[in-house]
Order: sequence, then C-alpha cells, then structure tokens
Amino acid sequence: MPAYTAPEGPQPAIVIPAAGVGARIGGDRPKQYQNLRNSFLIDITIERLIRVLPEATIMVTLGSEDGWWAHTRSAAARHIHTCTGGASRAGSVLAGLRALTMPAEHPVLVHDAARPCITSSDINALVQAVGDSDSGGLLAQAVTDTVKEVDDTGHVIATRDRRHLWRAQTPQLFRSGVLEQALLMAATGDITVTDEASAVEHLGLHPLVVPGRADNIKVTHPGDLAMAAWFIEQQQQAGGAGA
Repeated sequence: MPAYTAPEGPQPAIVIPAAGVGARIGGDRPKQYQNLRNSFLIDITIERLIRVLPEATIMVTLGSEDGWWAHTRSAAARHIHTCTGGASRAGSVLAGLRALTMPAEHPVLVHDAARPCITSSDINALVQAVGDSDSGGLLAQAVTDTVKEVDDTGHVIATRDRRHLWRAQTPQLFRSGVLEQALLMAATGDITVTDEASAVEHLGLHPLVVPGRADNIKVTHPGDLAMAAWFIEQQQQAGGAGA
C-alpha cells in the first residue's frame, strides 16, 4: 500500500507564489530559501505537495531577480515550471494562472511556499470536500482566543464573537476560470485581497472552510523556522513525512 493516496478525479494544477522577499525573517535570502532541516524551505513544501499530487503540474512564481531557485532540488523536476510573479501576492497568483494552459473548469490549488508543514491528510480533505464546487474552498483554523478590536491608539473598541471567526491557511482550491476572474476583478477594481478566497468572495461566492491542522504554520519570523522543524519531526514520528 502506498504511503500517500492521491485524491480521486483530475489532480489540480498547483500555483506557488514565491516572488516575495519575506523581509520580516531577515537573513541574506528570501524566506522561501531559508535553511530548514538542511534543505531549502521551498523544496520541503513542494515535495510534500508532490507526495499527494504526483501528477500535478506545478507553477512557481519567482521574483524577477531571483538568484536562488536554480540551486533548489525542485528546479530539476520536469513537471515544475516557473514564471515571473507580480508586485503583490494576487499579481503573482494571476501570473501563475496565465502561465498554465488549462481549461477554465480545471481545479487549481494555491499554496504558500512558506508553509512546509502541510500534510497529506489536509490536502486530501480539502480536495475531497471542495469537489467540483464553483465556490472552491480553503483550509482554515477556528479562532479559539478572545478577539479584541482596537482603535489606532491601541484601546479596545469591542470584543468580537469568535464563534464564526477562522484563520485562513493554504492550500486554497478553486476552478481556474473562477480564480482568474476574481483576481482580474480585484486588480482592475483596485480591491485589496490578502488571499485567493477574499478575491473569490468579491464575485459573490462563498468558499467552503475545511478545518486544517494547527501545525500548518506559515514561516514569517526567525523563530518560526525552529517551530516548523519541530512540527515536521513530530509529524514524522507520528506517521511518516506528510502524514
């Protein structure tokens, strides 16, 4: 029995926006090329996706002056392609979609390069839950902390009801045509979107939230690298890499 089972049906294409520099993490390189367990962070992320979706075409969007990608393991893979990303995340994802040749109804999975702890169980859950829905969906974590809204001076305005609040994660999964239309509308309408789901919401659609694991963290600050390494070690001990 294989360690990883691909979801049934056509495997989605994958877009990985990796054109940013991730300045908050510091160091001499963009965060996607930081060292994690003796590998580039982005290599670990991509290899985890491939274990679940081995037949997927992957498009990685890079900065115009990227000098690191050529040194990754992923650069040698025939089914992994690159294109130049945009000035924003939305622009990079749109560039990735346009660089792929696929029908409008084909599913596209978008995943952060800096989320190396993604598991096969979460990917499978997302793909199976979204199915062929026009609205798509995303992994997310329910908010468990008390949430305060504050004003510009740091004083509390209100305490928000957390029962309906979720922290968005990736992957996020949508039909190619729906996502491209949403990102184009955001770009031409000067609408700020922070993830793919927020763009799709502006089309009047309601993406499905699929509960994800708490260890699917996004590496943002220097301390996150050690946390990600620990999470990966725990996952391997519990049931194999990408469990």
